[in-house]
Amino acid sequence: MDQDMVMRARVKLLSANRRVVRGTEGLRIYRLLTQVAPEVYGSKLAYVLVEEATTSPLVRELPEQRLALLDEAVSVATALAAANPFRGKVLARALAARQRELAARPAK
Repeated sequence: MDQDMVMRARVKLLSANRRVVRGTEGLRIYRLLTQVAPEVYGSKLAYVLVEEATTSPLVRELPEQRLALLDEAVSVATALAAANPFRGKVLARALAARQRELAARPAK
């Protein structure tokens, strides 16, 4: 793991002055930091993944990418320890968004 990248990501979080950094910048930051400290940043990564999949205009017309983001969110949330206080909430949110995405798809 490149420690300079980790340090830059942490500085961006501190300078953002927000509880959760959103958008593609948030995805980059939380994906990197979740590799270093999954219990600390995993719930935020799952949250931002769901948000991007459900609201981002970048994936509005890309159903496979939306589903991939939601699958990643479910995977990240599932990997959190059962004792993590945010696990249940982010896992439920990710599963519900994934179910809505699948239900909205036309039957084949």
